[in-house]
Amino acid sequence: MDSIFRSWLECQRAEATLLAAESDILTLLPGPGSPPQDYLARFESPTLVRDGGAVTQRTGFEVLVHFPPDYLRSVPDPVRVVALLAPRTAWHPNVRPPFVCLGNIAPGTSLCELLLQAFEVLTFAKLTPREDDALNRDACVWARGHMGLFPLAARPLRRRAVSLDVAEVAQGGPQ
Repeated sequence: MDSIFRSWLECQRAEATLLAAESDILTLLPGPGSPPQDYLARFESPTLVRDGGAVTQRTGFEVLVHFPPDYLRSVPDPVRVVALLAPRTAWHPNVRPPFVCLGNIAPGTSLCELLLQAFEVLTFAKLTPREDDALNRDACVWARGHMGLFPLAARPLRRRAVSLDVAEVAQGGPQ
């Protein structure tokens, strides 16, 4: 592994570990190796599944992110980078398990950005309602008829920092 890629991977691990620490939704498990080239991301957030003919909401999905050795120079096949592991019955115009279309992935796109994009896709904050550009045309048709349901997640991936300044109030109200 070349030193530039190694350094980049170490940076990705540090930034993504911080993102996971700041999230109530994301659990990030690095794969083997030091630094790891693979990450399992578990999201405790709603997504849609299709079981039989019914489309229902389910909480929880998992994606695998893999950085091939040439990732900083090219992304020849985005499905080699992000894959949906669960649920296998995910229902989204940009998803046909295990394939997830995040759009164009530029070489060197950060792990945090990939995680955010996967979260946006699987919670329907990001979707393609055009059948000619969808991985799952049936889900595309369904989604166009149910746009009022989206996005599914009310909470952001990263908790917002809140700064509170507490002042003492005298009894009897303000003076």
